[in-house]
Amino acid sequence: MPNRPAPGYRTDLVPVRGGELTVGIWGDDDAPTVIAVHGITATHRAWALLGETARDLRIVAPDLRGRGRSNTLPGPWGMATHADDLAAVVGHFGLVGNGLAGHDDAGPLVVVGHSMGAFAAVALAARHPLLVDALVLVDGGLPIPPPPGVAPADIPEAMIGAAARRLGMTFATSDEYRAFWREHPAFADWTPVIEQYVDYDLDGLAPRLTPSGDARAVAQDAQELSGEFGYLGDLAAVDCPIDFIRAPRDLSNELPGLYPPSAVADWQKRMPRLRVHEAAGVNHYTIVMGGRGLEQVLPVIRAALLPAQPDPPAPQDALSRENR
Repeated sequence: MPNRPAPGYRTDLVPVRGGELTVGIWGDDDAPTVIAVHGITATHRAWALLGETARDLRIVAPDLRGRGRSNTLPGPWGMATHADDLAAVVGHFGLVGNGLAGHDDAGPLVVVGHSMGAFAAVALAARHPLLVDALVLVDGGLPIPPPPGVAPADIPEAMIGAAARRLGMTFATSDEYRAFWREHPAFADWTPVIEQYVDYDLDGLAPRLTPSGDARAVAQDAQELSGEFGYLGDLAAVDCPIDFIRAPRDLSNELPGLYPPSAVADWQKRMPRLRVHEAAGVNHYTIVMGGRGLEQVLPVIRAALLPAQPDPPAPQDALSRENR
């Protein structure tokens, strides 16, 4: 019998530039809402475990432009475009942050982003500041340091080269695609949630099934992962609480992870508002798609949903000074 999504799961379409964005929703419409943003070659189904576990919340998770069922939307892509698309999602669902006058009774609007989705979440908070009350960045959102011996221009290939090459592959059946993913070192523990994620990612008709991500979108977005094209300015402009959760292992389940602890510590010095959390026993994927990861991520999301206490005035941080 095929795996079935959790009760209450549904999708909606949100008008954006060039067409409609597909959005997955879990939870009751009157529940506190979290906007959840997936990674660079993923889809909204990466958040299925969160949606099935946090039954008291409404999880609103789009397929970003160029991915999933939003893969026919035109470019250009990039974080600024994703920010505008996410703002359209917020407006479509009638969501507002506490920063909007006349909506003081609204609960905080928390945006959680994983991997590249964290970069898009930062861009949303910077470019549409009244829409976001708190950010939760899961193993993403801080400029990714190059591995030893890798030039900054080669970061995209070093970080996501294998994932990007997958987009050009063809599979005869869904079982063949499942078998491909089962060999991935990050998914030693195969679950129905992961299987549903893999099945949703396929596009086309057998025997020429392909992953749904648009390689052009992935290539353009990957250029910003090192902080290029004004992204540092967006990061400096964010004026809401930011939680960052680091996975100890990378996309291939190898140490030391996408973010070495020293790099995160450096960003924490530069951004005093940044709250850092160290996850344990997870990799870059299972931090959101595995039970052990979610046990560590969900409490941070719940804490971010609590009404924020005003911060005392703080001196301008180093990141802001660098971007004058």
